[in-house]
Amino acid sequence: MRLLLDTHAVIWWLAGDPALSNNAQIAISDPANEVFVNAASAWAIATKFRIGRLPHAAALAADLPAAIAGQDFLELPINLRHGQAAGSLPGPHRDPFDRMLISHALLSDLALVSNEAVFDRYNVRRFW
Repeated sequence: MRLLLDTHAVIWWLAGDPALSNNAQIAISDPANEVFVNAASAWAIATKFRIGRLPHAAALAADLPAAIAGQDFLELPINLRHGQAAGSLPGPHRDPFDRMLISHALLSDLALVSNEAVFDRYNVRRFW
């Protein structure tokens, strides 16, 4: 399975936080699965750390690429197609980070590991 981690899933996985569902923990740790982290998550972590909403994320905000490389996760860059798709998504959900994750999951046929039920409105394969 090809998995795209939502930002909270990345943070919880790296912190060993039990808020990450058991199903998600099993899927992420399965070596048969490819696990991706979107560039939007780096943007979200750095932004939320800077404004004080993630005060304990200094190391992640400083070097998320090293943290995910240590887990054998794969970086998922953003291209123009993803940006256009994210901006064109219908509906009231305004979070730009989430919209980018949704567009990437849809365009790249990835299961989105997230507890965000709002993603279901976008026909994303959500795994939790």
